[in-house]
Amino acid sequence: MPIARMSHLILGMDAMKRLTLALFLLCLMAALSGCNPPLEESHLDGSVPIVRVRILDNLSELSITAAQPPTISVSSDPALRRLNVADDAVVRIRLEADRWKLGNAAVGAGVLTITPAAEGSVTVNGSAYRGAYRLVPTGDGRFDVVNDVDIDGYLKSVVSKELYRNWHPETYKAQAIVARTYALYEAKTASTGKHFDLYPDQRSQVYGGIGAETEKSRQAVDATAGIVVATGPAGVERIFKAYFSSACGGVSQNSTDAFGDRPNPATAEQSDQGLCNGSPKYNWGPVVLAKAEAVRRIKAWGTAKGNPIQSLSGLARIDIEPNSLGRPVRFYITDDKGTRFMLRSEEMRNAINTDPQTDQTTLPSSFVKIINDPANITFVEGHGHGHGVGLCQWASQRRAELGMRHEDIVLAAYPNTVLARAY
Repeated sequence: MPIARMSHLILGMDAMKRLTLALFLLCLMAALSGCNPPLEESHLDGSVPIVRVRILDNLSELSITAAQPPTISVSSDPALRRLNVADDAVVRIRLEADRWKLGNAAVGAGVLTITPAAEGSVTVNGSAYRGAYRLVPTGDGRFDVVNDVDIDGYLKSVVSKELYRNWHPETYKAQAIVARTYALYEAKTASTGKHFDLYPDQRSQVYGGIGAETEKSRQAVDATAGIVVATGPAGVERIFKAYFSSACGGVSQNSTDAFGDRPNPATAEQSDQGLCNGSPKYNWGPVVLAKAEAVRRIKAWGTAKGNPIQSLSGLARIDIEPNSLGRPVRFYITDDKGTRFMLRSEEMRNAINTDPQTDQTTLPSSFVKIINDPANITFVEGHGHGHGVGLCQWASQRRAELGMRHEDIVLAAYPNTVLARAY
């Protein structure tokens, strides 16, 4: 049965029947190849997957408090022991000669794991998180703090940090499904040997811990527990990197044009028919940037990324290549020597936004037109906020206001997809 027809049938069923059908489809899946993790590897036994979030990095010291004594273990001595901490007492943790010191007590070497006695009973640098904390040495007496947390516990503050508090409950539920899919994809495709899956900020998804949760975000995560969005032929659907951004500006772009990803029909460009026009960044500009400042920023970005554009010699002009719907997806930068460089849309936006100093001018998105003047580059007719791939949050909110269910909001954002249960 074609996917389009199957999606239509699923949408026509009530929620329980849709999930039952999705679970049946998962049971039929065969082994998959490619970079997208197959759903058959998910936790169909009912257990909730764990994700690893690097909440702090490159520390020389960490402060913790504990309302109840947590247990600790280290790689050099994996036996569990109780850490006796008086209420509200601050314990300072540091590495000395590659061995951990908790206050004045030496506890061994390697990775240090702190497991709270109760959810949220341990704070790290003043903030409480669900799950456990893993302190990973990174060299020269420094370490990262990784929060090992079940994905739904993680999502309860991601959803609230990613959306406005007064937004519709269906918007929250749609965001929970998308954020769950994104996080599971990142966890399943993390590089071998990497000690974390996710960043706590816009590099992955914004994560705030227990203090950032709201009743609405907890309800949205619980109401959609285990549900993800998947793509592929019927019976072999798989999760994918479910990108989302604040406002697409009316036209999205595909993930290949934005980031150089492998082509994925689930993240194809499409028009949202102006549904995100409630965003304060739906229209913006003009933005004027002196050519000398643009060159400085582009070269700095090129140097950091090892991109050939680090050799840019002055700036003659910037030209644009749009996608099928008119959104720029490639920028061609010509320098004073006539050398031409190409940057993808998000490379261009990141390059222009690199290291703003006295001039704090930045681009909210790469959806722009360009005027080349002798001394300046002027970005005009700007639209949207963020990369514009996948789900548009402001469009999701408008769809919810118009009465659309969260399931339909997700499927509208990602063409050729179905909803499925991953655990």
